Amino acid sequence: MQKLIVHGDPGIRKDAVIDYDGEEQTVFAIQRQGDYHGPDEPQLWCTIGTEDEREAFEKREFVPHWLDVDSVDADDIDVVTAKGDLAV
Repeated sequence: MQKLIVHGDPGIRKDAVIDYDGEEQTVFAIQRQGDYHGPDEPQLWCTIGTEDEREAFEKREFVPHWLDVDSVDADDIDVVTAKGDLAV
């Protein structure tokens, strides 16, 4: 499980599946930043992980401040499904 800051909006929402770093990851949580006072483009602050980590996320069996953080442009991730079971 890790935090991922996406610069721009690739059209993903909670429960989206993305291909990041050569592996399919699920977006467990997402916060949209920068719409009002922020930069030129929004930032999506996501908590991502594999489906095996979903139970740990839901039970909060992790320390958010200790998660690794990566920052990428929206063009650098591939969207498998934009939200839940919906196909892109």
